[in-house]
Amino acid sequence: MHDFKLFEVSIGSGIHKDILAKLDSGYQGILKLHANSETPKKKPKGGELTAEEKAENKRLSQERILIENTNAKIKVFKIVANKYRNRRRRFGLRMALICGIINYEARN
Repeated sequence: MHDFKLFEVSIGSGIHKDILAKLDSGYQGILKLHANSETPKKKPKGGELTAEEKAENKRLSQERILIENTNAKIKVFKIVANKYRNRRRRFGLRMALICGIINYEARN
């Protein structure tokens, strides 16, 4: 399931309205569901982005790259990259352990 579709399905328990969501271009149209969101500006058909729009897209991508790299490190453990086939009650514990390992590696 695509990330945006999953977001739409789970919006009831989702993100608080005061939280600023910085998302990639796959989330175009999220402003209808969550007003406090930032997505990169897409190039118009047959046109070009202005220098300001390009600078804004670059700023957003520089802020997002840290979390994207962290997500990639988590996916190495295959707990979120594939279907989770173990007991659901242990999922939180396993995620906490994996995130602890990643945090430990980042500090050392």
